[in-house]
Parts: sequence; C-alpha cells; structure tokens
Amino acid sequence: MPVESGIAEAASVLRAGGLVAFPTETVYGLGANALDARAAARIFEAKQRPSFDPLITHLADAADLAGLVGPVPEAVAALAERFWPGPLTLIVDRPVAIPPIVTSGLETMAVRVPDEASARALIAAAGVPVAAPSANRFGQLSPTRAEHVVAGLGGAVDVVLDGGPTRCGIESTIVDARGGRPVVLRLGALPVETLVEAVGPVTVRPGSSGQPVAPGTLAAHYAPRTPLRVAGGAEPAAGDGTRRGLLAFRERPAGGDWAAVEVLSPGGDLTVAAARLFDALHRLDAAGVTEIVAERVPDVGVGRAVNVRLGRAAATRRSDA
Repeated sequence: MPVESGIAEAASVLRAGGLVAFPTETVYGLGANALDARAAARIFEAKQRPSFDPLITHLADAADLAGLVGPVPEAVAALAERFWPGPLTLIVDRPVAIPPIVTSGLETMAVRVPDEASARALIAAAGVPVAAPSANRFGQLSPTRAEHVVAGLGGAVDVVLDGGPTRCGIESTIVDARGGRPVVLRLGALPVETLVEAVGPVTVRPGSSGQPVAPGTLAAHYAPRTPLRVAGGAEPAAGDGTRRGLLAFRERPAGGDWAAVEVLSPGGDLTVAAARLFDALHRLDAAGVTEIVAERVPDVGVGRAVNVRLGRAAATRRSDA
C-alpha cells in the first residue's frame, strides 16, 4: 500500500507482532517489534536468515536511544548527534528490554535512526523500536523498490509500504565507537572519509566468514541469482553466443555481444552509482543472462562500499562452486 496512507495500519500490524516492509533512505527494511522475541523470530523465518546474523534496531528519534539503553558512551552520543537521522548504524550494549534473538545472542546491539520521514513516522506510530534487516531472502540482492520486496518475499510479509525507490541504494555504515578509536564494521552509505572529517582516524575492519559481530558483514552476501563475476580489467564481450550481462560504471561499451547492459552513472557520480546498484542488478538478474560481469567503481568514498558489495556477491558464486 502507498506509504502515505498506510502508516497507521502498518503500525498496528507491528504492535500485533506482524511483519512490515518499509522504505528507508538506504534500502527497504523488513520490520518487526524489536521488543517481541516471537515477532523477531518471524524475520529470521521470512528471510531464511541464519540465527547467528544479528538485526539492526531502528528508532524514531535520536533522543529515544538513552531511554532504551540507558547512559550512552560519549563517543557514541557524539556520532548520533552528528549523523542521525542518517545511514549510520552504531553499536551499543544490548539493553535487557531487547530479546537476545534480535542480537543473535551478542551482548551488543546495532541501532540507527533512518533519514526517511515515513520510516520515522511508522516507528513513532508503532510506539516500539523496530528490528529491520533488508527485506529480501538472506544473501540475495537488497531491495530498493517495493516490487523487489514483493518478488523476493511475497506472502511472508503482512504489509509492504511503497515509498518508491530508496535514495541511497545501499545499506548503512556500521561503526563501533564504544572504545577508543571508532571501528567501521561495515562500509555503507556514509563514506569513511566523512566519518574521518568528523571524528578523526578510524579503523576499518573487514567482514568475516564466521560469527558476524554486526549485520551484513559475512564474506559472501548481496548476490543475484545469476552468477556474478567482477571484471579484472577491460572485458571483451562474449563471442560464443553466451548470454552475458554487463554492469558498467560510466558507459556502455562500443559494440560487443552483451545480452543486457546496465550503466550505473554516465556522469561518474559515485553517489548515483550506489543508489542504482541493487536496482540495476535486479534488472540484470531478470534479463535471462547466464552470467553478470560487473565493473568495479573508483575505490573512494561510497565507491568503496559498492565494490565491497560486488566482491561479496562474487564470493557467493565462489562459495557455491
């Protein structure tokens, strides 16, 4: 249903323990009452998500954080004041009110305030914090449109709020600032360079193939159903009749035998490229190609987060081989 007219009904569904897919500035989230263990369990079931991968809890306002977790570490509070609402997820100690299933048994919790007015309105109307990973089957492409949610999850969701395409197109950046120097646990829509300008040096920790310490940090993730390979350089088109798709950064290649081509940003704008990434991969995935070849983008700013997602999508292919 349209987000403008559906918030009241969707909030009622959340309070009753149901699942609501809703737009944020990053991707569409699959939300449930974060205070309700049974509702959170429905997220894992709907997504076919392993129980060891924690969820992000969403709040309507930065002021709600202290009310949920108690005293907030100074560095965490400073980052929240600077970047909330926005695509920054912060790590805090898990409060007693949040059931362990939400954090996959970890004593820490990932939390953020989305920079999307309708998302904050939904959370405020529900009157509860909302646990919400991306609204897709685990490991597959994140949804940036309501139709992506419907195609991927279908009847597993009680309500899908349609707010059009998301603005950022990739997930939030996750930072643990409880200690000394802030640690970036997941690259995302808030560039590391912007964090450094605000707080000084940070540590960037790569993802892991073991128990994740934050959502979306597994080595293999974000994959289309079609096998994806990251191009190592100039990529000639197939001449053997193979139907291959190309995810290009700036321009469509001259000539060649590509069955489908998606260009992320003809102007070379990395923010635009990030916003279009998953939508373009969804289209290539539906184009009937046998392989997707993806060009890397410049590895600066939000481009680093785009390249990480392409690498993890390709790693999914390798892990299935």
